[in-house]
Amino acid sequence: MAWIVKPSATAKIPTRDEAYLTDAAKTRYEKDILPRYETKMGALMPILHDIQHENGHIPYQAMIEIAKFLEITPGDVLDTVSFYEEFHTEKVGKYIIGVCQSIACEMCGHQAIIDHVRQKLDIEPHETTEDGKFTLLAMECLGACEGAPCALINEDRHDNLSIETIDKLIDSLPD
Repeated sequence: MAWIVKPSATAKIPTRDEAYLTDAAKTRYEKDILPRYETKMGALMPILHDIQHENGHIPYQAMIEIAKFLEITPGDVLDTVSFYEEFHTEKVGKYIIGVCQSIACEMCGHQAIIDHVRQKLDIEPHETTEDGKFTLLAMECLGACEGAPCALINEDRHDNLSIETIDKLIDSLPD
């Protein structure tokens, strides 16, 4: 596989007039989050979680605003967001189905679960259905080897999955 180089120095970042880090949010972060950490960098993860909770994802404009607020580089923020699977730079579905692909889940048939969900929802991992209801993720270890294969649906873990149980779970989710 060849690396495809992108012209990041001239890339246009989508922006909106309204800031993601409002004055009220900054005040709250200064009062409640920053004092808990020795350096401002320590507050990055909680602030990212907060921004994602508010917006459903972490837009690039928000990353630049966070970097300025914490006096770190935008690259530090992007590196953190892109490293952790729990953070999203694009909008995700109402229901995020994250199938574990650790070695234990692999040995217990995670690939059949992923393949079935791909076909059922007609999306690939890290894609969202056209109606915005589901996003499928192939995730690294969920720390639940005793329940392999397992998956997260939003924040709820489901263990010992089969094709039948994943179908029931998906079909039971309200619109």
